[in-house]
Amino acid sequence: MARRCIFCTIARGEEPKTTLLHEDERFVAFKDRSPAAPHHYLIVPKEHMGNPATLTNKDIPLVESLAEVGKKVLQEQGGNMEDVRLGFHWPPFNTVDHLCLHVLSPTSQMSLLSSTIYSTTFWFMTVDKLLEKLQAMPAEQ
Repeated sequence: MARRCIFCTIARGEEPKTTLLHEDERFVAFKDRSPAAPHHYLIVPKEHMGNPATLTNKDIPLVESLAEVGKKVLQEQGGNMEDVRLGFHWPPFNTVDHLCLHVLSPTSQMSLLSSTIYSTTFWFMTVDKLLEKLQAMPAEQ
């Protein structure tokens, strides 16, 4: 049996220490337990999905939906919509093997370390870069 997935537990509402900021039929959103910015939220699918490296071009609508929910949550929480970064930790730099969108704002208030960790590098991929990567993949048959 696979290890227990904390994000699946949270999505099922079974983690009493986590307050959901958003829940719909597909996604949940909650604050990151180690925030890197004044507004740092995680958006995760309720259905267990692997890390972003497992995605294909058929997952483009999923990534777009995650970004829409992330922007909605940020706006509802009073975050700066102009100074925002949305992205995913890239394996092996993800701590939970469940697809997870990070929403960070304002990025101008992030520490140097956080800015480095959440910058577009080989360990973090923005939504835009991931969508470019997925769009460049050959169509699945």
